Amino acid sequence: MISQETVDKIFDTARIEEVIGDFVQLKKSGSSLKGLSPFTNERTPSFMVSPAKQIFKDFSSGKGGTVVTFLMEHEHYTYPEALRYLAKKYNIEVEEDQQTDEQKESRNLRESLFLVNEFANDFFQKQLWHTQNGKQIGLSYFKERGFTPQIIKDFQLGYSPDDFEAFTTKALQENYQLEFLEKSGLTQVKGSKKYDRFRGRVMFPILSHTGRVLGFGGRTLQKEAKIAKYLNSPESEIYHKSKILYGIYQAKAEIGKADECFLVEGYTDVISLHQAGVQNVVASSGTALTVDQINLIKRYTRNITLLYDGDPAGIKASLRGIDLILEQGMEVSVVLFPEGEDPDSYARSVSTPELKDYLQEEKTNFLRFKARLLLEDAGDSPIEKSRAAREMVKSITLIPDALERDAYIQETAAILGLEERVLFSELGQMVTKKQEEEQRKIQRQRQREERNRPALSVVEQEEKSPDEEDHIHLSPLHQQERSLCWLLLNHGAKEFEFKALHESEEEPIEEPVAVYILTELANDELEFEHPIFKKILEKFAYYYNEQSVILQPEAFLREGDKTLMHAVVDLIADAPDLHKWEKKSIYPPAKDSFVPRYTQESILRLKEKKITQIIHSMEGALKQGQEPDEDTLKTLMDLNKLRVEINHTLNRVV
Repeated sequence: MISQETVDKIFDTARIEEVIGDFVQLKKSGSSLKGLSPFTNERTPSFMVSPAKQIFKDFSSGKGGTVVTFLMEHEHYTYPEALRYLAKKYNIEVEEDQQTDEQKESRNLRESLFLVNEFANDFFQKQLWHTQNGKQIGLSYFKERGFTPQIIKDFQLGYSPDDFEAFTTKALQENYQLEFLEKSGLTQVKGSKKYDRFRGRVMFPILSHTGRVLGFGGRTLQKEAKIAKYLNSPESEIYHKSKILYGIYQAKAEIGKADECFLVEGYTDVISLHQAGVQNVVASSGTALTVDQINLIKRYTRNITLLYDGDPAGIKASLRGIDLILEQGMEVSVVLFPEGEDPDSYARSVSTPELKDYLQEEKTNFLRFKARLLLEDAGDSPIEKSRAAREMVKSITLIPDALERDAYIQETAAILGLEERVLFSELGQMVTKKQEEEQRKIQRQRQREERNRPALSVVEQEEKSPDEEDHIHLSPLHQQERSLCWLLLNHGAKEFEFKALHESEEEPIEEPVAVYILTELANDELEFEHPIFKKILEKFAYYYNEQSVILQPEAFLREGDKTLMHAVVDLIADAPDLHKWEKKSIYPPAKDSFVPRYTQESILRLKEKKITQIIHSMEGALKQGQEPDEDTLKTLMDLNKLRVEINHTLNRVV
């Protein structure tokens, strides 16, 4: 296990805005940073990062937490994996506590596969640069393709020796387990025999957007027809071909800067364009484009430009990809290269200025591109032309934004020479049909969930965390407990002057908010009922009573209790800042001026809810036939009187 000292150093060193900035395009918004949610397909930014508090809050999905939580949610890392990622990023040496044999044996499979892949990547690169065969065969091939030594190193290209088990033997000598070599696909096992999967191939490591090696693509240099030209790693716990994009690690920063992503098909297309100065480019690696791949691009930009060679079959196959991109609410354009050219060959045949000019000048929006293809097939046939129009409207239907749909319908009508009203009518029918299908799909999903959902016990229902149920659905009593927890976490250590809310000769008290709350609750022996808020209060009380320490929110964010941590993040996440009204000679109240009165009123409201709860309980007992004695009636009268006094102080009419 990673030592607590190392964990603390990682939390103290890592900057959440820097780490999340590697995955999400963030822009300044008051004292916070804002961006599009990496967890949902939103179009209006609701993802907030607070550098001051070192937390993030995604208001569209409800997720929130620390820099470690983000990596666990976004990258699906385990807690140790997230810590190790940060340690590597900030050059922190990881010290580990003594591990038991059982803990060592239970090392995560994903981490083991990553370690094996990292070793393989290093092995292939050393073979390329430091062995005779690697230089004569692998390096010569890359140089023939026009790749410079620097670009070869940037993309970590390598060479796998043409030997049945050169890599496997070396890996086993370095104590890597055959089980993980096989699961990663690097080694094939048949009975007692072991084979290197990629023997005799030049190697293209496939990296995640964080730079971890997910798998490999290997190209054979033999010309035998029976040998596959390209061979990829098989699907594994870490390698899912439909969810990755080749080159995303090298391209992500440039995609964000350019606010555009060029999408190509192959490894060499990416590398040649990158070398030619067009670095915001990734490849789908020969697979049909998927929603996961589109959403990976969407983290950095909403603009995708597809680059295709002149192959008619490939162009028509691209139409499905265009529709998928539109459905995700993104802008899509297309560039076709001259006949006989592809992105790789064209990038190597022209200068960088010529390449960039060509990409800009030949870029066509999806509408004109699709119309041109469909009309070429339609010829002079009215029936085929109507089918082309229907196909155009079908694509436009997928666009989420209604105003964009209308604009595209108008342009389509102009291109096809048809009346707008006809196309709008067709659009209306398709949109209605699509919405009805989506509703039926949602209904079927709900029905399946209802059938499969186990019944919750009363205890399980009570223990649902505030981020699992919107806090507006909390009971009135729990709402007041939440308000007091909000004050403890956001203002607990701040000192204020607390004046009596009603006419009184008592002197104002000046003390921290947390001390005032804890004292008031202790004097009346009040506890919280909601399990999460109770934990927060008890921890504040313990540290203040035992060590005279007022906790900071960070004390809750480094714990292993994920539910508690999410609740705390929900409570400390900032609301949007006010505009700078002072520049317009408008002076709103000081930011924290409401805190003393709000604190006092929150305590009173909690007491009123507690009193009301007791009164209802006693009245319920009396209604069930319990004989009222004198003490019970007097207690009821006193409680009602106290309740009236509290409401009077709060300016309420009961």
